[in-house]
Amino acid sequence: MIPERRPLPPAQRPDLLDPATLSQLGGVELIARSVVEGFLMGLHRSPHRGFSAEFAELRAYRPGDDLRYIDWRMYGRSDRYYVKQFEEETNLRAYLLIDVSESMGWSSDPSALPSKLWYAKHLAASLALVLLRQGDSVGLAAFHDQVVERVHARAGRRQLNELIRRLQPLEARGGTSAETALRDLALRLRRRGLVVLLSDLLVAPEATRTALKFLRHHGHEVLVFHLIDPGERELPAASEARFYDPETGDELAVSVADVRSEYRQAVSQALSEWERSLRPHGIDYEVVDTDRPLSVALRAYLRKREKLG
Repeated sequence: MIPERRPLPPAQRPDLLDPATLSQLGGVELIARSVVEGFLMGLHRSPHRGFSAEFAELRAYRPGDDLRYIDWRMYGRSDRYYVKQFEEETNLRAYLLIDVSESMGWSSDPSALPSKLWYAKHLAASLALVLLRQGDSVGLAAFHDQVVERVHARAGRRQLNELIRRLQPLEARGGTSAETALRDLALRLRRRGLVVLLSDLLVAPEATRTALKFLRHHGHEVLVFHLIDPGERELPAASEARFYDPETGDELAVSVADVRSEYRQAVSQALSEWERSLRPHGIDYEVVDTDRPLSVALRAYLRKREKLG
């Protein structure tokens, strides 16, 4: 059954709408296509294409050679056919790693805000669509305390359908072990590429940082999207609150007034520590609030892509 596509407010691009409004559009594929169309139309210039080729030398034409690579200037000078050869001719390979642990299924206001996993799935689909349109190859891995879904990196139109098919049913469950998924990917990668981690980073910090640095050390470009629900930045207005860890089941009752300032400071320090520990190693780190447009994260991807161009 095809989800109903509700009309958008006039004079608004989908990539500028908040996630709650986007969720009214329908499924993952429909939202991703709507966001990417608006996002690309809003750019002043086209994003870099994934194809790269470095000219090496000319050689004499042989029957069966691709006519597109004939050097017609040389033919005009010598009356002989020569074919351009290239040192390397390859597309970027990108791997999207999605955290599907129990904490990713949380929303501070389910009636108005999507869960972090909803945001991660739609951001992953939007990134995949941009990459595939550039001619790049895209793969996917979903994880909690182990890898639960894997799609090998491929290019082409069919790949988006396969990625969407695997993304759609993903549910939040289990604990989190990002380092396991990162090391699993590092062992499987045979060529340098772009690794994109989408997670709320409620993980073992040092082990995860070590795994990210390991990927970067081996020549991969690494981009981390730290997904945060607005309710994680600030404590609720209530005088009393009970905190619940969905991954361990632990609960803690606190007086909000007593800990509000310390909580806000602790969140700020945690975000700063992630940035301080990753950026000096060439790892891009972006905080993405789940009440902000997906285009915020897409622009972060383009900044990373420019470094690869």
